[in-house]
Amino acid sequence: MRELLLEIAESYDITVDELEVSADHVHIFCSFPPKLSITQVVTRFKSLSARAIFREQPQVKRHLWGGESWEDGYFARTVGDKVTAEIIKRYIQNHRDDKDEDLQLKLFDQ
Repeated sequence: MRELLLEIAESYDITVDELEVSADHVHIFCSFPPKLSITQVVTRFKSLSARAIFREQPQVKRHLWGGESWEDGYFARTVGDKVTAEIIKRYIQNHRDDKDEDLQLKLFDQ
């Protein structure tokens, strides 16, 4: 999944600064041209990755709830004010280092 998301990013001029793929979710810290909206970027990542996986491994779809690989929702946060790029990068890196601890609540404890 990691390589697939990086390929998608490259083909749409999306710069990935940090990426963590877990069993049940993905964290991506990226920047992209202003011609793209956050919704367009998320949609590209989700739809193109799902399509590629289903094409390469069609049996996966049978094991998914409703045959969908991604949930409908997502969380997006822009950098600015008190949440800097370094805080977001550190959050993703910490998530990579300690997946058992609930780090979601620690993002704004800076």
